[in-house]
Amino acid sequence: MEKTPICVVGCGGMGQRHILAYKELENSGISNLDLVAVCDLRADNAERGADQVEKLFGKRPMVYTDLDKMLASPDIGAVDVVTDPSTHHSVAVPALLAGKHAQVEKPLGITVRASQAIIDAAQKAGVVLATSENLRRDPPNRLARAVIDADLLGKIHLMIHTAVGGNDQMIITPWRHLKEKGAIGLDMGVHYTDIIQYYMGEYQQMFGTGLIVEKMRRRPDSHGLDLESYKERYKEMPEVIEATGEDSVVASYVMDSGAMVQFSYIGGGKGNHAFERSVHGREGAMYAPGDRNGNQVVLKLDGRELRGKEILGLLPDFRMNEITERLFGEGTVEYDLNFPEIDAKHMAIEFHDFGESILNGSTPEVDGYVGMTAVAAILGAYESAVAGRAVTLNEILSGAVSEYQDEIDEALGLI
Repeated sequence: MEKTPICVVGCGGMGQRHILAYKELENSGISNLDLVAVCDLRADNAERGADQVEKLFGKRPMVYTDLDKMLASPDIGAVDVVTDPSTHHSVAVPALLAGKHAQVEKPLGITVRASQAIIDAAQKAGVVLATSENLRRDPPNRLARAVIDADLLGKIHLMIHTAVGGNDQMIITPWRHLKEKGAIGLDMGVHYTDIIQYYMGEYQQMFGTGLIVEKMRRRPDSHGLDLESYKERYKEMPEVIEATGEDSVVASYVMDSGAMVQFSYIGGGKGNHAFERSVHGREGAMYAPGDRNGNQVVLKLDGRELRGKEILGLLPDFRMNEITERLFGEGTVEYDLNFPEIDAKHMAIEFHDFGESILNGSTPEVDGYVGMTAVAAILGAYESAVAGRAVTLNEILSGAVSEYQDEIDEALGLI
């Protein structure tokens, strides 16, 4: 099978996860990407990424610590951008203009202007751009979408998406609590706003707000690590930081279909955790289990309750695509796997989609525009709070409403 040679740019924690996913893709037997290089401004990160590739694939990739030198290589056809979100545009734009196809981790950019710059570069260069968004690849989410597409719920009037609960610890890295870096409200929130648009179609109008529930974030607990291991893991993490970016977002959306969405993501607070993802129509209701847990979709129709595989009886034409079936098994809509396996399989599916788009000249399922609208849905909630009114998707995408983002764009050098 023809493969596109690709370089992972950014070999930190998320980059390491991507490398594992390339091995999962390779193991599928239909890999269409060849991981030939790694790139990171930090030499230690780059070498660590190369070590992992060599261990998994039995060959050492090319190692770069200079983006321009990597982009000048004729042996690299595509890049996988896994740097921190505030730098996505500064990496992706030159890569695209150099003629490299690009897959960019979510969020595509931390502002609409940054996202649009990436899209413009891809269009100018005539190359493929994909946004890495993996939760929609989950078999239960594929089943949920099939239920909606088959009109089993009838005319849909409401979706509820609630993810509430947290603590005052830093979430993975300190930058996820800084406004100018793309804080966790956006960084995690776009996962959910992408699921909303995957289920419900395009956004039309949005009203909401962003919150900083935990103003002071502290270094994570040891979680059973011995003292030396704890110090090594968190050696570059401060004891405490003051959050400047939102850890939570609450919004109401009107979709193009006219249906409403009630959305809450609260990434702090010490209450009980709560999760709901449900879709309500005239003929019934569907409850999805969330992501990366393999639990059952529940469908309630006219007094009947169907769970997981039972729903397939109402969907005779439904099946997963080939890469999903190879990784999860034919007909799998629920599973019991550990998180690293699930994580790698989901990303392998999105990588395969990117590779197919390069080889076939097709549009990725989550292209630049879809990645940008997920970002716009979060930023639209923030912008509506500043404007004191509901705002439209068009206002956010056009830049007609941008006061919240202006400070960030200025810090990024985009205005």
